[in-house]
Amino acid sequence: MGSSSTLTLTLIQMSVVTDSPVHSSGSDDFAAYLDEALDANSSNSSSDEEAEGKNEFEDVSSNKRRKFESTEETEGSTSEGIVKHESESSVKVDVCTHPGSFGNMCICCGQKLDEESGVTFGYIHKGLRLHDAEISRLRNTDMKKFLYSRKLYLVLDLDHTLLNTTILSHLSPEELHLHNETDSLEDVSKGSLFKLEHMCMITKLRPFVRTFLKEASEMFEMYIYTMGDRPYALEMAKLLDPQGEYFNGKVISRDDGTQKHQKGLDIVFGQESAVLILDDTEHAWMKHKSNVILMERYHFFASSCRQFGFNCKSLAETKSDENEIDGALAKILEVLKQIHSTFFDKLQGDLVDRDVRQVLSSVRGEILSECVIVFSRINHGALPTLQRVAQQMGATCLTELDPTVTHVVATDAGTEKSRWAVKEKKFLVHPRWIEAANYFWQKQPEENFGLKKPTNNS
Repeated sequence: MGSSSTLTLTLIQMSVVTDSPVHSSGSDDFAAYLDEALDANSSNSSSDEEAEGKNEFEDVSSNKRRKFESTEETEGSTSEGIVKHESESSVKVDVCTHPGSFGNMCICCGQKLDEESGVTFGYIHKGLRLHDAEISRLRNTDMKKFLYSRKLYLVLDLDHTLLNTTILSHLSPEELHLHNETDSLEDVSKGSLFKLEHMCMITKLRPFVRTFLKEASEMFEMYIYTMGDRPYALEMAKLLDPQGEYFNGKVISRDDGTQKHQKGLDIVFGQESAVLILDDTEHAWMKHKSNVILMERYHFFASSCRQFGFNCKSLAETKSDENEIDGALAKILEVLKQIHSTFFDKLQGDLVDRDVRQVLSSVRGEILSECVIVFSRINHGALPTLQRVAQQMGATCLTELDPTVTHVVATDAGTEKSRWAVKEKKFLVHPRWIEAANYFWQKQPEENFGLKKPTNNS
């Protein structure tokens, strides 16, 4: 094989290893497998031979076939993509199961494949496609290894969850002071506000995020999954994880997804029963809502407030920020610890048969378990969501008043049901009381969400 062909293979091998999403997992197994499958004998390389890209892959393909013709494989080794078939003459023949492909070339035997099947894993290596059986094998390998190491999977959104980013030109007049307050990019581990001149952006990391990632990494194998494009995703990963300790290539962007405007666990090396998702919106996860922990949005910049229709000053404009100790990430970390502990220490049966989604539902169902709620004059568009969220947190929702009611949720203190709540000394609270409990996974003090009592003549 020529030197350019050898170089192509070497680069692929190096890239597969360095871009592998998990170095201590079934994905590592896959990277090693790819490395072996793509290994080519370069002893006959000629320094003056040049070949076009097409010819290189033809050389690779023929080399693979020669290699598999001359190599004995362990019988029944489906993890290597090889199945032994015994003919009538009792001569054993190796048949490749084509576990995946680069372009239209099998990653195992080099054969040209006419059809595409399976799922593309572009964030591992550009052009890599794995077939369903191989994905299932890798997931099973991954999950068993991590479960017995007391680890689950955690998929993390970026924007409004771990950080907030805006275009430099979108800074409001009251935010221009930030230009002189950004931290050095030489050692990002010591800062939280970064100006990315080459991308015309400025990014603010959410308070507590570094502690959150450090402690979460001890319980979870973590992925980044963002609807931003790949260059942006990689830049944010560098800010959050400059040493490559937490994500190590497990960075998924909208360019890697299999469905437009949707995120999916089909490109995550983790069984759905062992995955938690932290995101500021569940609408991006229509197929995986039961895995989602909804995150209170982080609005540091004015453009972020405007994007979601908030007519208020941003944290940057008021020169303030979320509380480091009692903020959203600190609260969610405690929830994750509770779920992790319940999954590993309180559930019965084999680890691989447990389902973290059931634990998530159970923990959420205890938040308002002692509350009986009646809603009064809530916008018809918002009412179904409020009822659903309250019920998920364990509350009982009634349509009519009775002595068992503990809370009336309303925006108007003058309604008949609101007046009844005041008269019967029941809690009268704003709908934000439910929203806050949902974000903080804890029943909130009712006095912080009370409505002004009506006057006698109102």
